[in-house]
Amino acid sequence: MDRVVAAPTVVYIVPARGGSKSIPGKNIKRFGAHPLLAYSIAAGQRVKWAGPVFVSSDDPSIGKVAQEYGAGWIERPKGLAQDDTLDHPVYVHALEWLEREKGFQPEIVVQLRPTSPLRPPGGVDEAVQVLLDHPEADCVRAVVEAAQNPFKMWTIEQGRLSPLLRPEKVSLKEPIPHHEPYNMPRQQLPKAFWQTGQIDVIRANTILEKGSMTGEVILPWVLEDPRYAVDLNSEWEWAAAEASLESLDCVRPGSAPRPLPARVELVVLDFDGVLTDDRVWVDQDGWESVAALRADGIGIARLKQRGVTVLVLSSEPNPVVAARCRKLGIEAIQGVSDKGTVLGQILLERAVPSDRVVYVGNDVNDLPCFPLVAWAAAVADAHPEVLVKADHRLSKAGGHGAVRELCDMLLGRDPG
Repeated sequence: MDRVVAAPTVVYIVPARGGSKSIPGKNIKRFGAHPLLAYSIAAGQRVKWAGPVFVSSDDPSIGKVAQEYGAGWIERPKGLAQDDTLDHPVYVHALEWLEREKGFQPEIVVQLRPTSPLRPPGGVDEAVQVLLDHPEADCVRAVVEAAQNPFKMWTIEQGRLSPLLRPEKVSLKEPIPHHEPYNMPRQQLPKAFWQTGQIDVIRANTILEKGSMTGEVILPWVLEDPRYAVDLNSEWEWAAAEASLESLDCVRPGSAPRPLPARVELVVLDFDGVLTDDRVWVDQDGWESVAALRADGIGIARLKQRGVTVLVLSSEPNPVVAARCRKLGIEAIQGVSDKGTVLGQILLERAVPSDRVVYVGNDVNDLPCFPLVAWAAAVADAHPEVLVKADHRLSKAGGHGAVRELCDMLLGRDPG
């Protein structure tokens, strides 16, 4: 008979102080469609070993966002939210707060750093399982094979290079067969691993009784794909990680985005805020004009040449919508108060399969259209609610190349 193992009591904690200097407001800045810390909250919610998720923060605005995404807020003292504050006192405070305020004493603490938001599905469960399978272990730490071997790293001492690691000072299972490892081929050096910060699984008594975030017996959870290993401390790292978010299967808030259909027959565009920048110029006689990007028109023309139909569905009754669409050679349906109903009728009357339709919007009146199509995109400066519910966030703003970006995406695919 298999041994019955009781489910462990687990708490998932996201440390997210305010006052970031490298990227102001980093922990609640939008990363893709959601605030950065929401990805770590989601990682603690979509797990096999269920337990509460808390955000430890000194900043009420961070606490508010945490609660909006279904996490609790542990209000951290300002003295534990400084640039040089170590993790250990933060987690001692969190565990003492949980016992005092919630009467909760977890056996296992999972640390989910918000600055490492890209996590493969199932990764947290795998790391927890490693700890459960090894009662002798104090913690499990996520690591990835290091891109640079530390035996090829140097310090500068009195103006001279000095090896960071010397073989005689490093305990290795198999000695390095050379007295100058920095001159050896990489393949002959022992593998080194870098801690990613995405997932740390720690026994609570390691923190409270051993006074450590790791203890002595530290086991690895090895992240096989290094593209997940990011640590957001600069704007360029942020941009690169957002690009990776689009291509990687990651744990994320909300429902998983739908894939762009292999074949697209119809592209439906909102007008204001998609083909324009959502501004309007009004003269003394009440005549309105808008600004549009010629490059969007070139992209639409190329799509039409490939047999893709493009139409505009707009709530705006002004003739400027029809005038611009005539210039582009596409149909305009305007003055629409209920876009979802009208789009449904269009698809039915024209017998266009919904799984071959793409929609691009920017504001909340576009949301009823999203479930009716195979794939919905939002321009970069769309309303936050639209960004959350879209399948894809374009990198360009409305009226500044978002439509051309979408056209180029579709043109780069096999039309089927």
